[in-house]
Amino acid sequence: MFRLTRLTDYAVVVLGQMSSQKEQVVTAPQIAEETGLPLPTVAKILGLLSRQGLITSLRGAGGGYISHQDAASITVADIIQSIEGPIALTACVEGAVDNCSVETMCPMRGNWNKVNQVVANALKTVTLADMIDFQDSFIIDKQKSDASSVELT
Repeated sequence: MFRLTRLTDYAVVVLGQMSSQKEQVVTAPQIAEETGLPLPTVAKILGLLSRQGLITSLRGAGGGYISHQDAASITVADIIQSIEGPIALTACVEGAVDNCSVETMCPMRGNWNKVNQVVANALKTVTLADMIDFQDSFIIDKQKSDASSVELT
């Protein structure tokens, strides 16, 4: 099963929170409190995201982290690569450093690159804005709600 780590999932949450405060300096404790995530996890995520340039780290008094990018300009692929590294479904892809022992005889050698490229391209089409746009998901049709409620006396 192709599965992302919990850290990547949390990175989407952290970036989603930061996108609601774009251009504002926020601290790791502040984000941890707002998201309910553990502070060490948030600190680790912020470090990884800043190293990859998705956010900016500010040192000194009044320091913290700031997001200059719109949520629509950050793709899920960007987030995954910042946390997990290159997107790959198998170890035997172009540029892999830990090739398997039967690589030279493998009939699939090179063919996984096609699949990896399709997956990477798909992840590049989904943005952080798409991931955090849940506002319509929780709208309840008032007429249906009123019609189905029963008043007990």
